[in-house]
Amino acid sequence: MQLIRGLHRWTESAPCAITIGNFDGVHLGHQAMLEQLVQAAQPLQVPSCVISFEPLPHEYFNQKDAPARLNGFRDRIRGIAAQGIDKLLLLRFDKHQASQSADDFVQSILIEKLRAQHILVGDDFRFGHNREGDFALLQAYEKQGYFKLSQHETLNIDGARVSSTRVRKHLASAELDAAAALLGHAYTISGRVIHGEKVGRQLGFPTANIALNAHRPPLRGVFAVVAHDENSGKAFAAVANLGERPTVGGRRLLLEVHLLNAEAELYGHHMRIEFIEFIRGEQKFDSLDALKTAISNDSDTASRILYGNPDLTSLSNRIH
Repeated sequence: MQLIRGLHRWTESAPCAITIGNFDGVHLGHQAMLEQLVQAAQPLQVPSCVISFEPLPHEYFNQKDAPARLNGFRDRIRGIAAQGIDKLLLLRFDKHQASQSADDFVQSILIEKLRAQHILVGDDFRFGHNREGDFALLQAYEKQGYFKLSQHETLNIDGARVSSTRVRKHLASAELDAAAALLGHAYTISGRVIHGEKVGRQLGFPTANIALNAHRPPLRGVFAVVAHDENSGKAFAAVANLGERPTVGGRRLLLEVHLLNAEAELYGHHMRIEFIEFIRGEQKFDSLDALKTAISNDSDTASRILYGNPDLTSLSNRIH
């Protein structure tokens, strides 16, 4: 997939099939929509193109209280690319974008710049200044012959709409299985391993510290995880803490991962952490000895989960 950062970098002269959205989490509803886009593009023999934004529009309008993102930037791009999309156009959502009228967005971007042949939108899609644009507005352009238009119907699971909000709520409650059912896979976070304060090493439990940068995922606590080293292709059974480390006076959100039965030099490597089961919430302990005991117990629990559960037989066969 080709990532194009900014409309000024779009140099294509050929038409394309387009959908527009945030695609945070790339859950099953998103996946079905992107599959529909690919299918619409094929008979037209044009590339499929996703238009998305950075920051996400709701983050721009609500900077202090915006919902936690499900994915960091890299994982969102990876999730979209995995659905067979040809191009991702990433537009900066700023004052100009926020004030652009829906008609101007359609005319100057979708028609003139991108030469859209087919546009696919969700059944709740709104766009433009004050969210004035909707499916009816796009239909008016379709009737004038500018492009073909189709609508993706909402995907429902267990009687409720699959949405990023629903996934977020499950993760905030540490309901990993429920979140995975909507995502189509276990929830994952990826990032590069950076140097930390070596507190875990001092306690006898060295950790790989995963850089989250601006990403603040919705879940917190201690988890049994599988840590995928994308540099070597190896996967490791591990226990992870996602939190601020209150026992040692932490103030910054960290994802710390302790490998259970392996040692590896991981600094600078890119890791993908697959969350398998919640163990406990983050706690503040009275002493480092109490913290050390808790980490030991957490490691034992994670080992039983990852190696002892018959439902994870295939998982056990691929981890170190």
